Amino acid sequence: MGLIHALRGFIKSFLVVLLWSKCQGRESEFNYVTCGSLVKLLNTRHNVRLHSHDVKYGSGSGQQSVTGVESADDANSYWRIRGKPNGTCQRGVPIQCGQAIRITHMTTGRNLHTHHFSSPLSNNQEVSAFGENGEGDDLDVWRVQCDGSIWERDEAVRFKHVGTDAFLTVTGEQYGHPIRGQREVHGMGTANQNNYWKAMEGVFIQPSQEPLRHNHEEF
Repeated sequence: MGLIHALRGFIKSFLVVLLWSKCQGRESEFNYVTCGSLVKLLNTRHNVRLHSHDVKYGSGSGQQSVTGVESADDANSYWRIRGKPNGTCQRGVPIQCGQAIRITHMTTGRNLHTHHFSSPLSNNQEVSAFGENGEGDDLDVWRVQCDGSIWERDEAVRFKHVGTDAFLTVTGEQYGHPIRGQREVHGMGTANQNNYWKAMEGVFIQPSQEPLRHNHEEF
């Protein structure tokens, strides 16, 4: 009886280890950001998530404003990773370092955009959300800058604007009414610690499989 009991314990332990290793393996297989993924992007220096909403700038272009928010729970902070116009970005395929992409706001369908208008607080380059139903213009395209060959989910990356060479940046300036406490997001020509971003909560699309939910986000 003692031998049978020990054998059962061994088998149970073995199955637990096997299941854990399979889960760990599945997670490690999909530790990158893929085309079609829906993510929140955290500025690692200022700990705010890239955000937008149907509030227009009162100056500059008058387009939809883009800000940084401290809350991790705001649904207006989700962005879809897409290919550039007329480019190939197959759903579920990992985003390459150096790849040109569009970053589309989930709620309003407008693309992350910048141009040579001055930002309202810091007088850097204004960043807005532009277009309708995911279609805007050539100034919606950003290039992912990362260290390896693929954009890893746990890696801090930069987004460099293809049209103006500006980096997506937060330097800490805060808005007043009607978006009190939200941070200005702008374009800056210098690469520094203020323009690192990391993929956080979201749905990470896998090739020909169900999306992998990260941090148990629900939609």
